[in-house]
Amino acid sequence: MHIKSLLFNKGDSVITVEPDRSVADAARSLAVHRVGALVVSADGDHIDGILSERDITWAVGNRGPAALDMLVRELMTREVTTCSPDDTTDHLMQVMTQRRIRHIPVVADGCLCGVVSIGDVVKHRLAELETEAGTLHEYLNAGR
Repeated sequence: MHIKSLLFNKGDSVITVEPDRSVADAARSLAVHRVGALVVSADGDHIDGILSERDITWAVGNRGPAALDMLVRELMTREVTTCSPDDTTDHLMQVMTQRRIRHIPVVADGCLCGVVSIGDVVKHRLAELETEAGTLHEYLNAGR
């Protein structure tokens, strides 16, 4: 399956945060939207970075509560792995596994158009396996 199909089923909304917001603001946004990462973007279209709940946890663990007063730009990952709507879920699963990342923004024509999480990819793969198992079960029972 291509990422564009996955986004069609899942939706293409992206929760972003501006780089000059506080980490505390970003943490609240993660909680309100129940997501694991925010795309950092000053304009909502272009990616400046990404900030995950893991980034915040590590910062608080290393710096204490003062980490929440930091700016998002100070904590975000600047080199963001992205994908295209034409990439496949199999390819994305490999990239996520190899790079040990859980969220990949989707970019088309230089603009942000979605985010795919490892949960989205696993959900899709489980649906594929259920379909395959059902088909095999029907095939085996048809001969009886």
